[in-house]
Parts: sequence; C-alpha cells; structure tokens
Amino acid sequence: MSRRTLLMSAAALAAAAPLAAAGVAGAASARVPKVLVIGLDGALMNRIKDADAPHLDALMAAGLTSVSPLYADPMAPTLSGPGWATIITGVWPDKHHVKDNAFTGNAFAQYPDFLTRIETAKPSLSTYAVASWNPVTDTVFSAKVDTRVSTPDAEYDTGTTSRAAAELAGGNRDAVFVHLDNVDHAGHSYGAASSQYLDAIHGVDTQVGQLVAAVRGRSTYGSEDWLIMITADHGHTDAGGHGGSSAAERQTFLIASGGSVTAGSTRYDIKMPDVAASALAHLGIAIDPAWGLDGRPLQQPTPDAFDALRPQLATRVDETGTGAAVLGFTHTPPAGWTVDNSAMGTGGVTEWRGWAFTTDEFWTAAERGQWRETNVRARNVFAVADGDEWVDKSYTGTFDSTLVSPAWPVTGGRTATLSYTSHYRQEAPQKGEVLVSYDGGTPVTVRTYTADTVSKAESIGLQVPAGATTAQVRFRYTGGNNWFWAVDGVRITSG
Repeated sequence: MSRRTLLMSAAALAAAAPLAAAGVAGAASARVPKVLVIGLDGALMNRIKDADAPHLDALMAAGLTSVSPLYADPMAPTLSGPGWATIITGVWPDKHHVKDNAFTGNAFAQYPDFLTRIETAKPSLSTYAVASWNPVTDTVFSAKVDTRVSTPDAEYDTGTTSRAAAELAGGNRDAVFVHLDNVDHAGHSYGAASSQYLDAIHGVDTQVGQLVAAVRGRSTYGSEDWLIMITADHGHTDAGGHGGSSAAERQTFLIASGGSVTAGSTRYDIKMPDVAASALAHLGIAIDPAWGLDGRPLQQPTPDAFDALRPQLATRVDETGTGAAVLGFTHTPPAGWTVDNSAMGTGGVTEWRGWAFTTDEFWTAAERGQWRETNVRARNVFAVADGDEWVDKSYTGTFDSTLVSPAWPVTGGRTATLSYTSHYRQEAPQKGEVLVSYDGGTPVTVRTYTADTVSKAESIGLQVPAGATTAQVRFRYTGGNNWFWAVDGVRITSG
C-alpha cells in the first residue's frame, strides 16, 4: 500500500510552461557553487520518457542521463528506506545497515547524510531538506542540517514543492534536498503500466519545473553555479509494487544538469551513492577516504579497460533469461588483456564459457535472486566467470578459465597495491585465485577465495622484487556446476 492516502489534486497537477535549458555565461570557477537534489519516489526512467514531462526532458537535454541498477536481497530489498539511505549517505546498505522502512539498526552515526557532512566540513554553508515522506527528514537527515521540514500529510507534494520553491527563490541556501512522493503513490495504487502513473509523472514534472524556475529566477543566479540532480529510490512493477529483484523494481536513475556536466550526455558508470559524493565535490568538499564512501563524484569519472568494451557488446546466443534485444556480453577482452581457456571444458552456454565481459542488465537477467544483483560495486562493464550458468547447456569437463591483465609498470624493491572489486559466491569444489607475476616470471598466489565475498573493494599490498619492472595479474576461476565470480576496476598502483 502507498504511504499516503491523499492523491494529488487536478489543480496541483496543472501544467506549467516548459523551462528552456538556459546557458549561463562566465566560468563556473568564478561563481558560487550550489546544489539542488530532487528525489522522485518510485519513478521509472522508461516511463518518464513515455510521459508528458517537458521539464525533465529539458534537464536531460541540458545535462546527463544515467540509468543504474539497485541491489536486491540479501543486501536489502528494493524499498524506500534502503533506497533513500543509499542516495543520501553515499554508501550501500551493507554499510548504512538500513534493510527496511523502520531504519532499525542504521549506521547513520558512522555514515551520515551528505548535508550533515557539508555542515561538518563547511559550517558556514546553509543546508535545507524537505520531504513528503517524513522518515527522510525525520530519520535519514540529522539534526545538524540547518533546516529539516517534514511536510504535513494534508499538504503532501503540493506543500513540499511550495516550501522548497520559496526557499530556492528567496533564501540563500547552498545545498537543498527535496523529496516528492506521488509517483510512488500512483505506482502502488495503479501500477507502473497505468495511465495514472504517467499522469503522476506529468504532475511531478510540473513541480520539478517550479523548483528549477525558482532557481533560475534568483536575482543572484548569474553569479551562482547550480548543480541540479534528480534521482529515485527504486522502481515499480507494471502491476504495482516493489521490494523484489526484478529489473523494473531495481531500476533507478540520475539526471544531472549544471556544473561541469556535458549537455545531452549518457553515462553508464554512475551509481546511487554518487549523488552524495557529487554534491560534496561540487561544493568543494574533499572526500576523505576514511569516510568509506562508496560513491564517487560524477565530475571525476574513472573508467577502466572493461568499460571500453561497451560498443562491442552483443545480444544473447544461448542465454534464455536475458531479453533478445539486450546488448550485454562479449568474450573479446580489452586491449592488453587475455583470457586463457586452455583448460576450459567444452560446450555449455556460450555466453558464460570462460571469463566473459558483461553488464548488470544482461548478467542478472540470466537468473534472478541468486545474489548477482548484489554486485553493486562493479560499474558499467565488468568481468564474470559463471559456472552456474555455463552448465545450463550440455557440456564436458570443468570450468577452468584465467583472466590475464596487461603487464603494468612497477618499481623493483618498492611496494605496490593491487585493487579491484570482487563479488564471489562459493560452492565447493569451486575456487578463485588471484596470482601475480613479475617480469614474466612464475605467477604467485596472493589471494584465494573459498568463501562468499559479497561485493567487496579489495586492496592487496605487493612487495615488488628488486629489479622487477612489470607486474601481471591473473584471476583463475575453477569449478563446475557451482556459483560465480565477478571482477571489476582492476589496477596496480605504486606505493
């Protein structure tokens, strides 16, 4: 059921004139940075594109658009509590510990909201949050935020919009968060495939237009550099509802305009925690590694070699779970990388015969509800060895495949760090091994996986032998009808 019994009135949904994507003269560095984050509860990007939503369309044309996937159980269900906690704190549920809408056992003291981090780093900045779903402002944002407003139920999104617009137009806030709820209400009541859901998107689009107009109508707007980000906490099924592991329930997105964002761009590397990190970066707040944020600023993309494979991704061959039109896998490694399948069995499902390079959309659809959805720290294109899916077609032998990196430069006698994300689900006799060789020498095992390691950012210290000039990494996965290993973001850096 919806969290509200009050539907938006026809008057509150009245259309406003679309906003043009206005350019701003002058270098951004000379202007005062400010941030507006708008949360559209339960909104689906594909339905935004179907709806009459001229203001959101204008923001996409003037900025970037990125659709990204959520987690699913066992990390957390696709509910509002975990979703907003992830967006607002900049960490995944395995850190903030929110698993439901009760927020029991949350770790907000260790991983506070981004407005609280702003207040801590730069107390002179003014912060404001207003929400139609009160737990956002009552629980997720802390009392350190300058102003938190939990909109009375009777006012709902109309009151949230009018309060936020007044602050944006006449106040001097530096960071503002606005939560609007009615799209989620329509999803629960009528389903995402309904005309009422499209009507709700049209209504919230009008409200987004009011908020952006308030920003652009400021007397000081010409001397300000506004980064506007619009996102959602989860999606909805066609029939209505969320909490499960379907692609529709796991869908979220980011629309960003302003700052250094490239107009009309599409990104595949952005994740939910990036909203908080991007807001901090825009305001000139350095992100301390000790904070343990999972988000990274959208202004500072760090693509890896696997991401370059996106133009090569193909549609399915044997896989039946993934849609026929979905582009999402290749066996061709990026430049400098190789896959050694000399010990690999024959037959099996083509897509998963040895290490493959794939995307969340393609891989998780192969079989839902088996923890593939919790590979949250991989981005864009990543590498997968999946014995469980490989054996779904007649095969012989065992799964034995090794992913081999380029030879990276290192300095002999010094330390180096091997870093990567690892998502590993174990079932004996399966094993994952990470091996390193120097100057083409014998590979030495530096880590072995024989137990579940769910979406972890790994960092392995290496002592480079005296005289060595290069290091090469191997990821060897052996098994059969077992589980899987996903790897991403592999790099070696000198200490």
